[in-house]
Amino acid sequence: MARTLRFCMITTFYPPYNFGGDGIFVQRLSNELARRGHQVEVIHCIDTYRALAEHEPHKIYEDHPNVKVHGLKSRFGFLSPLATHQTGYPFFKSARIQKILEKGFDVIHYHNISLVGGPKILEYGRGIKLYTMHEYWLVCPTHVLFKFNRAACTRKHCFACSMVYKRPPQLWRHTGVMRAAVKHVDAFIAPSSFSKEIHQRMGLDVRVVHLPNFVSSDEDGVPQPEHNEKEASDKPYFLFVGRLEKLKGLQTLIPTFRRYPKARLLIAGNGNYKSRLRAMAGGVDGIRFLGQVSDDRLQSLYRGAVALVIPSICYETSPLVAFEAFRQHTPVIVRNIGGMPEVIEQSRGGFIYGTEEELIGGMDKLVQDPHCRNELGANGYNAYREKWTPDAHLNGYFELIESIATTRAADSAEFYAQANSGHAAERIANTMVR
Repeated sequence: MARTLRFCMITTFYPPYNFGGDGIFVQRLSNELARRGHQVEVIHCIDTYRALAEHEPHKIYEDHPNVKVHGLKSRFGFLSPLATHQTGYPFFKSARIQKILEKGFDVIHYHNISLVGGPKILEYGRGIKLYTMHEYWLVCPTHVLFKFNRAACTRKHCFACSMVYKRPPQLWRHTGVMRAAVKHVDAFIAPSSFSKEIHQRMGLDVRVVHLPNFVSSDEDGVPQPEHNEKEASDKPYFLFVGRLEKLKGLQTLIPTFRRYPKARLLIAGNGNYKSRLRAMAGGVDGIRFLGQVSDDRLQSLYRGAVALVIPSICYETSPLVAFEAFRQHTPVIVRNIGGMPEVIEQSRGGFIYGTEEELIGGMDKLVQDPHCRNELGANGYNAYREKWTPDAHLNGYFELIESIATTRAADSAEFYAQANSGHAAERIANTMVR
């Protein structure tokens, strides 16, 4: 796509005002588009972050000069996202959002919009509209399909589940607001086939396109043998990276490593389940909590690990940490649930487990057979280069945009041809195609 396009990303969280991978992904996508000469503006909600966080963000992120960020704040503070949560409408921020969108954008790309605008924001603005399904907010009030904060959801009990999560019920979900709003979106992007299937199975009747996520390729290359001296030891280690929340399943991994003498477990990340997990670890020397670590140190941890373990007990869509491990030639072990097995099946870069015995068997194989570990790591890296780089993602991304633009142009030309002349229709088609 040779033409320079104007993009608007709309998301609740954006670095440094973010908690998880969705905000990081939006920033990566925005900056990759900017590096290719496109203009990007981002709308996000600082009020929501401040309502949920214990402190202001410490980390500093830099964006490309072609990226302009609008961090929305209201004099009503936390009442602003609360009003959006309860009404499905960008209550106190509607005028500001519409004013930004009035500038005109070729593509409006929605991400996690739950507290920045709710479903009503899908009607705002003109242009090609995309929505990436990072979580399950479209079909789940808690976003994660993790029923009663205990297990993956197989049968809906939304009201009772919301009460368990201490979230007020969203009465607008029992109206036609969502059904009407999603009709304004040209295509929904699912990062995994599983995500696409479960959304459709739960009643989302829209166009869904499977387009895998990506991680940036800044640190591509041959893995370096050295890693952080604090992690250096005669005993190898497995790595967990992510938020310390119940649905991430780390509580199922800690008991295994309390009884596993062949390797340590290093844990990178923070979250509100941290104190419970530390108590479970009980001061075992082989289990270390590293807290939030810098990007440089994290890449070093990936390189030095026997494997990354993703023990989530929820429906992960497509965990970015798996691609980050593959980028460093490191294998991945995942639980057999959600979209995670797809990553292993497509890469042959690790193991899938369903029981503790299968998990230990996979870990033993990698610890005892360095050749196997290196072979799986190489498989993962090769699959990353083919499927999960910025270029791979953006090729599919622009193909999707072009297909929507072409369809729109054809529809407009057909309509105009019926009312006027074929020559006029041809001119419209040439104008509409991006």
